[in-house]
Amino acid sequence: MSKIKPYKDSDLGKKEQVTQMFDNISENYDGLNRVISFGIDIKWRKKVVKIVKDSNPDTILDIATGTGDLAINLAETQATKITGLDISSGMLEVGKQKIKHKGLDSKIEMILGDSENMPFEDDAFDAITVAFGVRNFETLENGLKEIYRVLKPGGTFVILETSIPTKFPYKQGYNFYSKNILPLIGKVFSKDRSAYKYLSESASVFPYGETLNNILREIGFINVEDFPQTLGVATIYKSSK
Repeated sequence: MSKIKPYKDSDLGKKEQVTQMFDNISENYDGLNRVISFGIDIKWRKKVVKIVKDSNPDTILDIATGTGDLAINLAETQATKITGLDISSGMLEVGKQKIKHKGLDSKIEMILGDSENMPFEDDAFDAITVAFGVRNFETLENGLKEIYRVLKPGGTFVILETSIPTKFPYKQGYNFYSKNILPLIGKVFSKDRSAYKYLSESASVFPYGETLNNILREIGFINVEDFPQTLGVATIYKSSK
């Protein structure tokens, strides 16, 4: 069972700590994301949307939806209903305001909930996405099993997650940036100074590439593929049920 250690010493469990962390950084999250990724995360999300759109889903679940960036992008598909699920009420509130501003209230619903114990029936969604969220699951396999449960047979599951470049000098450059620059940016711009250190550390130990592919296969997903992005600093994983 894959677990990532909490982002700071606390009597709280990882799930509670992650919830608190994202509540704390919710107001600055979108802006910091653009700065940290140099805006490339927008391009990555567009690729996720294309993969999902090609499967022509009617219902989509976006897990760890945060402030709703991907859920809003998924409105470009022909789906009649998009559900965003997140454990952080602070992130959801920011997302709801964005959705309202774009006039997408009737198409996108934001729900407070636990990705490892979701309030949905079996085989409920045609497509499921998770962008930069699976490494925050308290137990990776439990979260993936829940996703498998609520995905319809033949449905599409897409993950967008950070990964680590394997070639010189990109690997060395990435390690320096994630260990030194990323926490510094978070310290300067975020009131939760431990948050971006956690995000860096969790990315460095999270399984990626073929390792994550094999975990998906063990859960029961089929047609598993991965597509490294931008020299390997992120990876898109596509699979089905």
